[in-house]
Amino acid sequence: MKTGNETLSTDFILLGLFPGMRHIGLLFSVVLLIYIIAITGNTTLILLIWADPCLHTSMYFLLSQLSLMDLVLISSLVPKMAVNFFSGKREISLIGCGAQVFFTLTLGIAECLLLTLMAYDRYVAVCHPLKYPIIISHQASQLMAVGSWVGGALASLVHTAYAMHFPFCGPRELHHFFCEIKAILKLSCEDISTYEKVIVVTGFVVILLPVSLILTSYALIFLQVLKMNSPEGRNKALATCSSHLTVVIFYYGPAMMIYMRPGSSHTPILNQALFMFDTILTPMLNPLIYSLRNREVVGSMRKILGKKPISK
Repeated sequence: MKTGNETLSTDFILLGLFPGMRHIGLLFSVVLLIYIIAITGNTTLILLIWADPCLHTSMYFLLSQLSLMDLVLISSLVPKMAVNFFSGKREISLIGCGAQVFFTLTLGIAECLLLTLMAYDRYVAVCHPLKYPIIISHQASQLMAVGSWVGGALASLVHTAYAMHFPFCGPRELHHFFCEIKAILKLSCEDISTYEKVIVVTGFVVILLPVSLILTSYALIFLQVLKMNSPEGRNKALATCSSHLTVVIFYYGPAMMIYMRPGSSHTPILNQALFMFDTILTPMLNPLIYSLRNREVVGSMRKILGKKPISK
């Protein structure tokens, strides 16, 4: 039976990566390769931080949480994409769609919070090194991680529950490769203009506020670095912060273009490309950035593999 314009089926149809694109098989092969590299890189980094006592510090504990978030985020998307691609089916159940919305929002918001707290960690390390063990204790770093996970989950739960309660009309086709909240709301039978404004406000709070705090932290860090007389200390401070700042740029850049660009809902192809960068490419790049540009991580890996550690 149908009620008004609502359809009987509760499944959604995922139109996938760039519908109508030629050589989609080649593109998906690249996505699978990126997924394998992301899983390998993040898992290796987590195990390395766990196995080497030299990396049992607050900074590396927070880094392991970032890698864990990247693992969960990319794994909530690519396996379903692979099942749909190889089976030729594009359906996703209402529960499955809601789960994707919940996990992507949870991980997205949690990473925003964690990256902000990691910037504060670097600020304390550079500007208040003597107080660092007291301010950023192991217990404090654990609270930072728990706060990021719980904050992301609670905010995501509210938005997921509210967005999925709307009735949906017509063919439930999502012009996306996963269940993204703004794409789902386009199918609603009801007026969602008020809720769309709430999403915009949430985007500003989740994106602009953390970015402002991160920029403030790094402004204070760079002012402190300029005061340093030792070139070695200056280079060490900049090297410590450069990896995190690179990750921040890669993560927040696409997010700001998606949620803060006027008329973004009218450019689904560009949004797909931005989401691919944020949810698939960035989880692969993060462990590479932190491992290749970090002497302690490289030295730890050499030690684990039985090679001579690099000189400091």
